Amino acid sequence: MALVARHSHQDNSLSEPGSRRAGHPATGPPCSAEFHPGFAPASEAVDEVLYKGAHSAPKSGFEGSAEDGTSPADWLKVRDITAVDIVGIATDHCVKATALDAVRAGFAAHVLLDYTAGVAADTTHRALGELREAGVSLRPVR
Repeated sequence: MALVARHSHQDNSLSEPGSRRAGHPATGPPCSAEFHPGFAPASEAVDEVLYKGAHSAPKSGFEGSAEDGTSPADWLKVRDITAVDIVGIATDHCVKATALDAVRAGFAAHVLLDYTAGVAADTTHRALGELREAGVSLRPVR
């Protein structure tokens, strides 16, 4: 099963000076980050899209919800899913937050390192240490 998170900013207060983080879509008028065109072939395998950031600037995919309002943890538990593979940008921010929230919610979390990218080497190194300490599995894919 594939569950993906994407930003959906609706709150104009996020466009205040200093509120935009690197790598995030511009905020202001209601907008939704589109998936990269290269993701199109894989999008057919997506079972649910979670929207995060409608009124805040969250990092974790577990802070989002499905269109019907279902939380990610509930969506996974209803389907008897006990482990999650996590990929994305940025390893040291959103990926880290999602993996830590997955563990807190009772899931086994695996970060697929070949499909992540960090913002900076030092913060990525620290994040990987935090993930290991929390019991997150860090897996190369290749």
